[in-house]
Amino acid sequence: MYDLQDCSSAFSWSQMDASGSQQLLDDWDDISDSEFLNIPCEQQSIDPQRPLSRETDCEHSVDFNLPRVPTSSVYNHNKEALGQEAVKTDDARGLKRKSLHENSLSPMQRFLKRHLSVTLLCDQSWCEIKAVYGLLKPYLKRKDLQRTEVQIGAKIHLSRELEIQNVVPIDIQTREDAEAIKLLNMLHMISRLEAGERVREFPVFGVQEGVFFMGVIDELMYNQKGELVLNELKTRKHNSMPSSAQDKVNCLQVGLYKFLFDGLVRGEVKKDHILNHLKLRPTQVLGAGVQGHAKSIGVHVTTFEELVDALLITVSCSDLPCIDLLQLEYYHQGSGGPIGTRVAPFNEAQLRAELQGYLAYWTGQREPKGVDIEEAWKCKSCLYEQTCDWKKNRLQVSDQQAAHASSCS
Repeated sequence: MYDLQDCSSAFSWSQMDASGSQQLLDDWDDISDSEFLNIPCEQQSIDPQRPLSRETDCEHSVDFNLPRVPTSSVYNHNKEALGQEAVKTDDARGLKRKSLHENSLSPMQRFLKRHLSVTLLCDQSWCEIKAVYGLLKPYLKRKDLQRTEVQIGAKIHLSRELEIQNVVPIDIQTREDAEAIKLLNMLHMISRLEAGERVREFPVFGVQEGVFFMGVIDELMYNQKGELVLNELKTRKHNSMPSSAQDKVNCLQVGLYKFLFDGLVRGEVKKDHILNHLKLRPTQVLGAGVQGHAKSIGVHVTTFEELVDALLITVSCSDLPCIDLLQLEYYHQGSGGPIGTRVAPFNEAQLRAELQGYLAYWTGQREPKGVDIEEAWKCKSCLYEQTCDWKKNRLQVSDQQAAHASSCS
């Protein structure tokens, strides 16, 4: 049994374990900024020798070594312990990360992925080899996420989120508690959307082409025409609109969000999708902290399964329409001012074909491939440039072709 009540302010929950430390969660890790996708500006070079910066513990700090909790401010009380736990996880998975080309298991099996994030697919669309190296060498990827522009982008996003949402820390005891917080966020934001309000950091998920996806929409709002608009904030180091290559990635991102959101409101997401793909226990009783906050927004549930049922019924029976408009909003990191806004095109057939092409790698139907020669400029700012097998092979082929042409002349 559940009931939703109107609330004057939005709630945002940070997830804490019993000891007060930030909990390591399943990777509901989609982050609403292109810098988080390891997509550096074409003119930017990355120094592989650059030391990692250490954050000081402070209110609203963000630890990029952890999966990001949607609609929450992260309070980081024990970073060293969590970092050690992440290293142990990397070591445990290392046996399955020997090379780019192992045919005995599909990439999803090799990398122990029960689902994919929209962020990872966008990373793949920039350079598939780079995305794979990010999984093979997670320590380098974490180093990349310490870049100044990434930190600035995080602060801008967090400040925008806190403009309309309060932060409520909640103790969690199980994975089901952690996922329950995200579902409670969704339930609360659904009622606010139905009231015509603006919401930020809206989690979305669902099955696309047989694969379970998860993501977080930056902002949903209604425009003056009454259309439901998905607005994605992008912060940029350079005070200019992005190149066509990066714009393509951003359009893919918001298009996939539309797929997932529309599937939710159409009732296409089933309870078994959530339980089976995320390996969650339906009868697990939610912790006292989670149940208490659920009641505070009018949701009366005891088990995780009851909460899933409440969410799916609420969203499919709501007055929410499918997303009408996809919008990309670019801000300059240095000045904090707007650069420009653009409407992203949406062609369902084209996007689905593109998605199928990317998933062919994850399901083991083909080998990973790098960028074409026309986009080799991307390699200049890549962390893995010196060790990239794809680039080495391309250079070898190019040298052989040049030698052959020379011998024939």
